[in-house]
Amino acid sequence: MKLKDEMSVADFVKRQQHINLDGIVDIPVNVAYTDIGQGEPVILLHGIPTWSYLYNNVIDAFGEGYRVIAPDFLGHGYSDQRDLFDRSIEVQARMVLRLMQYLNLPKAHIIGHDTGGGVSLIMAIKHREIVDKLVLSNIVAYDSWPIDDMLALGNPQWASKTIEEIADFLLEGYQMGLSNPERLTENFKKGIRAPYLTKEGKISLIRNASSLNTNHTTSLVPRHQDIISETLLLWGIDDPWQTITDGRRLQKEISNSRLIELEKTSHWLQQDNPERYTYHILEFLNNK
Repeated sequence: MKLKDEMSVADFVKRQQHINLDGIVDIPVNVAYTDIGQGEPVILLHGIPTWSYLYNNVIDAFGEGYRVIAPDFLGHGYSDQRDLFDRSIEVQARMVLRLMQYLNLPKAHIIGHDTGGGVSLIMAIKHREIVDKLVLSNIVAYDSWPIDDMLALGNPQWASKTIEEIADFLLEGYQMGLSNPERLTENFKKGIRAPYLTKEGKISLIRNASSLNTNHTTSLVPRHQDIISETLLLWGIDDPWQTITDGRRLQKEISNSRLIELEKTSHWLQQDNPERYTYHILEFLNNK
């Protein structure tokens, strides 16, 4: 599958919409999201330390046959970054539910990655009636997270770091999560870090990391068997953090699921291997 060229961060942000939503945390919060295409709704959920721009290579391909909604989690990307609310995956799940309510979406296909995959598990288990098909890629599950880098980042003392130090730290993580070093393009390096290289963005990133709580996934383990959505586990096998072992275990525990292992692909598979990532997901979604 031939995809379009990478999208610049300016073009990606230009088509984002913003809405103030209440009923998620104690105060109304602003949510940034992309909403393109027509057809059955598909919701793309990113992880940490990224934002919806992680899908910039693939979102238009999905939008050719589906209505694609890609929100930035609270505290992430260009959603609300104020230091006034929790950013746990439980809260992010409430945000997605509230956004679906605002968009009048009674049901959607859910595609989750990293912590966005943890959010997807919460939705597929606790809100089964609104999840159509489910795609989980290199997600946080069990007690495999938060990884050491995110534990370090969540220390409030990181507020004393300079923007340049934050930029270097993020870049190292993006490099480690790619099997194909040429995919660490200048465009990607600029775009994926952009929301966090400001004073407010830096603090928000630290708060995002401090909210990571392994209890939110370990508590779900006995209920993986309750997932009724047809599920695709699409996993980059070179991932040093969310390893293929978890993908294989999830495949055994989610009854209506199948696992595809992507070789020469690591954690940031949307960037690392976008053609195969898109091909397998569209094949799964199109198979009625």
